[in-house]
Amino acid sequence: MAAAKGAAFASAPQFSAGGSSSSSASTYSGASHSLHFPQLNPLNFKPSRTFSIRASASSASDDSAVTLLDYGAGNVRSLRNAIRFLGCEIKDVQSPEDILNAKRLIFPGVGAFAPAMDVLNKKGLAEALCAYIEQDRPFLGICLGLQLLFESSEENGPVKGLGLIPGVVGRFDSSNGCRVPHIGWNAIKVKKESQILDDIGSQHVYFVHSYRAIPSDDNKEWVSSVCNYGNEFIASVRRGNVHAVQFHPEKSGEVGLSVLRRFLYPKSENAKVPVKGKASKLAKRVIACLDVRANDKGDLVVTKGDQYDVREQTEENEVRNLGKPVELAGQYYKDGADEVSFLNITGYRDFPLGDLPMLQVLQYASENIFVPLTVGGGIRDFTDGNGRYYSSLEVAAEYFRSGADKVSIGSDAVYAAEEYLKTKVKTGKSSLEQISRVYGNQAVVVSIDPRRVYLKDPNDVELKSVRVSKPGPNGEEFAWYQCTVNGGREGRPIGAYELAKAVEELGAGEILLNCIDCDGQGKGFDIDLINLISDAVSIPVIASSGAGSAEHFSEVFAKTNASAALAAGIFHRKEVPIQSVKEHLLKEGVEVRLS
Repeated sequence: MAAAKGAAFASAPQFSAGGSSSSSASTYSGASHSLHFPQLNPLNFKPSRTFSIRASASSASDDSAVTLLDYGAGNVRSLRNAIRFLGCEIKDVQSPEDILNAKRLIFPGVGAFAPAMDVLNKKGLAEALCAYIEQDRPFLGICLGLQLLFESSEENGPVKGLGLIPGVVGRFDSSNGCRVPHIGWNAIKVKKESQILDDIGSQHVYFVHSYRAIPSDDNKEWVSSVCNYGNEFIASVRRGNVHAVQFHPEKSGEVGLSVLRRFLYPKSENAKVPVKGKASKLAKRVIACLDVRANDKGDLVVTKGDQYDVREQTEENEVRNLGKPVELAGQYYKDGADEVSFLNITGYRDFPLGDLPMLQVLQYASENIFVPLTVGGGIRDFTDGNGRYYSSLEVAAEYFRSGADKVSIGSDAVYAAEEYLKTKVKTGKSSLEQISRVYGNQAVVVSIDPRRVYLKDPNDVELKSVRVSKPGPNGEEFAWYQCTVNGGREGRPIGAYELAKAVEELGAGEILLNCIDCDGQGKGFDIDLINLISDAVSIPVIASSGAGSAEHFSEVFAKTNASAALAAGIFHRKEVPIQSVKEHLLKEGVEVRLS
């Protein structure tokens, strides 16, 4: 199988990125070994202050290399791409000695706190890491790479951390209205000179996490910047040559690259990135979506449907072709898209992992796009033509390893929700549960594809209905939203409200809310639907379907609690540029990121 040469499906599980992994055990199956992450004996690690392994002399050839502590629990392709983009080679940590010999060390902690500490302890990396940092050598921790420096975490704990910084890492409090996970572009406030943050100014950086550390008198000497999300949390720390950030510089566009550049080249004269905007809080996201499928000639193209029909209304009835996926995605990144979403509708339903072209789209796109990438389509359990079974986790792992930050699950989430609502039992076997347990709920988006079913009386159905702002064709004042599967072709006996509540419980970290009735119509988002769902869940909701003008974006943000808004056709056809949308939102008082 071309898509899985060599270490097929040997991806290291990307636990919860400081996120919401709920499992107490998991397994990493590598190409030549397997690591089991058992439930830890909490608070059992005490960092050593005397480390016996001596660092050997590094070769001159290592001077230009960056040592990367990829401890086997996450996909760090985006960071690797960013480091190479900035002109550095990468040396991977294989042993504690590699840490001690490092000239510059980056720890891109991706995952849940407990299994990460377990792996660091078992491999002898924890003591080496403490020794390296205590010697004030160049270090950059990212996300969980910051959190592990603290004394302990409440995530599946309490669990003891490296103990280098006073404080406990706790979960965001959603009771104050904040949506958890904290996903998106937020402002930070620099508290002291930090060198690597010199270019941030009043610009937004990208966060994705459910746990955070709080500033205190005990750790104030470490804190270099803070961020406000419900309350103030630590966005970065610095002491001497030791830096760590809660946000993801490799996903924070040009300003994020400047953070990495200043760490990698501290003595060079780095030109400052021009400061744009006045970031003060979490920005509303504008997302570009690319529906990708093979046309009748077998070429992958970006297409767009009207109410999910992607073929031209001509005699040839050909697939609508709006461009090449990698080129178009790269242009949207330059235009200021906050995220890029690929929806794979190319038809590899019987064998998703045979979809080598789509995997290559992700690989090539991630080399030059430094904002989050989401991919959806075909992520489910399946058995190939030879009778070999593949779990949805293995399918998702291929996408993550190819450059995706999040996966979007559609039909399979509907089936899982129906079963859960019927039995009230979480089996742990659904694609939602498998992927969120291992990769964290912030990596799982559920795509909901409902259509309106009008009602004269809301009591006509047991499912949740709403009073619609525009009456139905026969004057109906109410409607419920029937969920569909298979690209909107099949209706299911479950409503969007019931589905959203269920998938949040099963592990979804975000909802992509489409509307078949509005798709391709250019008349605006379905405000009734978006309010129904965004008020029902505590996770972020992305509004989709119907955008036809910049005003539709300001309307959805003014009238609903949507965290983001997504569009496709108006961007592909250059009817409404992304930059025009953001400029309009700024004029309307909506905080957005300026690239």
